[in-house]
Amino acid sequence: MHSIVRWLAAALLALAGHSAVAQTTWPDKPVRLVVGFTAGSATDVTGRMFAQKFGEAWSQSVIVDNVSGNSGAIGVDKVAKAQPDGYTLMWSGNAAITILPSLQTLPFDPLKDFEHISTALSTASIVFVNNELPVKSLADLVAYAKANPGKLSYGSPGVGTPQHVAGELLCRLAGIKMEHIPYRGANLSDVMSGVVPVGIQNSGSTMPFVRDGRVRGLALTSLKRASAAPDLPTVAELGYPGFEATSWFALLAPKGTPQPILDKVRAASLKVLADPEMQAKFAALGLEPVGSTGAETKAAIAADIPKWAKVIQDAHIKPAN
Repeated sequence: MHSIVRWLAAALLALAGHSAVAQTTWPDKPVRLVVGFTAGSATDVTGRMFAQKFGEAWSQSVIVDNVSGNSGAIGVDKVAKAQPDGYTLMWSGNAAITILPSLQTLPFDPLKDFEHISTALSTASIVFVNNELPVKSLADLVAYAKANPGKLSYGSPGVGTPQHVAGELLCRLAGIKMEHIPYRGANLSDVMSGVVPVGIQNSGSTMPFVRDGRVRGLALTSLKRASAAPDLPTVAELGYPGFEATSWFALLAPKGTPQPILDKVRAASLKVLADPEMQAKFAALGLEPVGSTGAETKAAIAADIPKWAKVIQDAHIKPAN
């Protein structure tokens, strides 16, 4: 965490020296931050954290606009078609811009129709199991699935979510088959009761259940261990090098938004990430600060689209009805 703070501080100083930032009077009226999910969702909660801090930094109202539907894509499309004046910004989860393009034809291009400001936060998911399942490690899960073909299923927050494709990627790499059970949100209670023996859910909602022993955590889907769960290994270190399937949140703007405005938004986001009080809140939710550049965010999208397209094709995933 200390290395992240130092990096953020250095990046913030570099941005502060950018003369273009000082030249713009933006914003001189309220800014709309579009969130593609309903109030109370993880995307909404994190978006509101940043909206509040942006408003304080800019002495201007930053209004969260919940435009939900189609895994966030309706909100993303609204921003793609908005005026590029800096008064409409997007707080986007990665599913709508990296996974959904391979599930359906979208009215926007995630790479061409946006200015990519920064990826702010990332969170791993946890692969976990019911306590009665005779599985105490990821290797045990793979062995059990191979010895009991057709008997295992796993729950995720829904079709086309990062957790869904994480499960399918794991199945492909491990050479196993588990039936996917899509939920609308968390499926922790059904894993606890044994209705579904395996779950893949974001770490913020799952970790309290793992700590309390209500479910058994096996592995994280991030490349590195999470600061909030240092004892929980990653899938990558358990025999699947390079395995990564996280959820992340990025700031986007309509294509053509002036660079000084983009710089100012990213500078404000880095201040949020460097705030010790905010870091504590993020850690409690299982969130890791990222603070990438716009170019890095665009590169991540460009890499993830074909990655998940391959998984979707191999697993024969179809859009939810």
